[in-house]
Order: sequence, then structure tokens, then C-alpha cells
Amino acid sequence: MFASVRDELRTTLDEIRDAGLFKPERVIGTPQSATVSVPSGDVLNFCANNYLGLADHPEVIAAAKEALDRWGYGMASVRFICGTQEIHKELEQRLSAFLGQEDTILYSSCFDANGGVFETLLGPEDAVISDALNHASIIDGIRLSKARRHRYANRDMADLEKQLKETQDARRRLIVTDGVFSMDGYVAPLPEICDLADRYDAMVMVDDSHAVGFVGPGGRGTPELHGVMDRVDIITGTLGKALGGASGGYVAARAEIVALLRQRSRPYLFSNSLAPVIAAASLKVLDLLESAGDLREKLDANTKLFRTRMAEAGFEILPGEHAIAPVMIGDAAEAARLAELLLERGVYVIGFSYPVVPMGQARIRVQLSAAHSTRDVERAVAAFVDARAAMAG
Repeated sequence: MFASVRDELRTTLDEIRDAGLFKPERVIGTPQSATVSVPSGDVLNFCANNYLGLADHPEVIAAAKEALDRWGYGMASVRFICGTQEIHKELEQRLSAFLGQEDTILYSSCFDANGGVFETLLGPEDAVISDALNHASIIDGIRLSKARRHRYANRDMADLEKQLKETQDARRRLIVTDGVFSMDGYVAPLPEICDLADRYDAMVMVDDSHAVGFVGPGGRGTPELHGVMDRVDIITGTLGKALGGASGGYVAARAEIVALLRQRSRPYLFSNSLAPVIAAASLKVLDLLESAGDLREKLDANTKLFRTRMAEAGFEILPGEHAIAPVMIGDAAEAARLAELLLERGVYVIGFSYPVVPMGQARIRVQLSAAHSTRDVERAVAAFVDARAAMAG
């Protein structure tokens, strides 16, 4: 049976390659950092979500090592059986306080967190209204629920209000948005969303994976940036980006929401507990965030420098102030080729194309980090200029 399936799969893979959409995985031989080692040599890393440079921070590593001795390697169980340690509860309490929410529940990833929210909270008599550019995990989570599904154009408040008017017969309505849209670096207009939610009696959920740790005066994410921390009902996020870069996710929300998730959220009930070493390292990250103003300032300076230099060099870069700086290419094959030329010049970036981004909107998504030096940023811009010239030639 598989012989015929194999031929079909090979044909599909060939079509992906021919369209310039194949996504090879590059292997690095060093810890995650501003500079990493790949088979071709040491390169500047401008494609990781290591926003604050904490993935290889010595205090985070030390906390992880200590946790292995104290708490062991893994739980070998789900939370409600025998997989909950004191350190899990401590991390949940710390995240709740940091994010200004009543309670928090840990997941093995933010993908699982988003996969466990909608089915638990919403039924056929409810409606979920989602931004068109929300993360794939939100889309998949919504698919698992039986709620009526509505979508509004990216950050379009007139369209959101239209969807709210059309769903006034629903028992519950949940507006869901990314805090920062990962392919564009655009920030959601949370004050306007919260105003509409108040007007039409809806709840608000924000996936703040690309903001918590470095966006907002205290690094508490887009709700803090916009002054609406007390108006957002659900925040989902990850421990795998600015907060240390390992893995794990969470839902921080109203107490009753978290309590119900503990009872009925399937990814929580049927997945092993977060490894205690990750919980301990994440607690150390939260400690570091209390005095991380200099890291956030460095990230901001690097971001402004890169965006300014690239614009001066004539590249099309999506406007904004976020550390995600998409350099627009258009053609998928050209984006992939440019990424290869940049790697040859010592800069590690990735070309993003369909289905990750819309067809015809391929790009190099550059991600700045506080770990980058000013010289690193200038070298990256120079590499872009040189690689563009090589493509033209």
C-alpha cells in the first residue's frame, strides 16, 4: 500500500521544492546566542526569538542545573495524577502577578495553551471572533471548538464591530487577537478592541507570545503597553521566546477561567507536566526581568538602528517599532536565495513564504536581540546590501 503513497508524497515534495517553498532545517552546534555555529562556520543569528538574549544567560543556566539536582529531570505524569510540584505552583503564581491576572495554568507549549482554551470555554451557542492574521495555534484551537467562527480583517475595528453586531444572539463572545503579529511585527490595537468588547459585552483574549518580557514599560506585554491590563480576560503566552527560550506555555486569566481549564482542557489534562528544570529557569528569568530595563533599551536601540539603516539602503521593510523587522521580497524563490546568500556572508536568517505568509508576500523576517552589538547590526545590514548586489549580478 505504501508504495503508491510514497510516489504521491514524493511528487508533493518535489512540487514544494519547485515552488521555492521547501523549508530546510539548519543544524547549529552551539547554544542559542547572537552568534551560533553552523556547518559553514560561525554566523550572526538574526532569526531566533531570543529577544532579551537570555537563552544562554549564565544565571538561567545555573538555575536549571540546580533544579535538576533538587527536582529531577521530568515528572513522568500529568498534573492531576502526580505531576505537580511546588515549583509549578510557584511559577504560576509568579506569572499571575507579573501579568496582572488572577491565576495562571501551565502548558507544555503555547500551541497547546491555545489548543485548550476555546473548546473548554465555548460551545455551539457561543461565538469566537478572530483576527485574520492570528497565529496558526489560535486557528487550530478554534477549529477544535463547536463555537460559531467569525473573522475580522487584520486590526480593522470597523470589521470587528460588524462581527460583534452579527453575533449579538450568542451566549458568550470571545474576541481573540495576537498582541504582536509574528510575521509583520504589527501591534494589535488593544484599547479599541477592549472598548468594543465593553460596548458589546464580549471577552478579550490576547496571545502575547511575541511581547511578554520586552514590550511595555515593565516588559509585561501589549496590555501593559496600552494600559489595558485590567481589561483583558485571557492572556496566552510562551516560555520559549523572550522568557528564556526553552519551551512551555501558559494561560493567565480570570480565576474561574483557569479553574475550568484545569478540569476540562484536554492538552493540560493529557500532557505531561512542564519539566521542572524549565519551571525553575523560568522563575530565574522573571527575577532577571525585574532589572532588565537595560536589556529592553538595548533591544530597542538595535531595532531602531536596523530599521533605519535598511530603509536608508533602499530595502522595503514593514513599518513599526517591534524587534520583528520583516524585509519584504515578494517571490518565494528569491527570498530563499537571498537567505542562502546572507548565510554565505555570515548572517543567519530565514526566508518565509506560503503557507506561513500569504502567497506573493515572501520575506526575510529579521529578529533583533539585546544580545546583538551595534557592530553586529551594522554587519547584518552590509550583508543584505552585498547579497542583493550578488542577486542582481
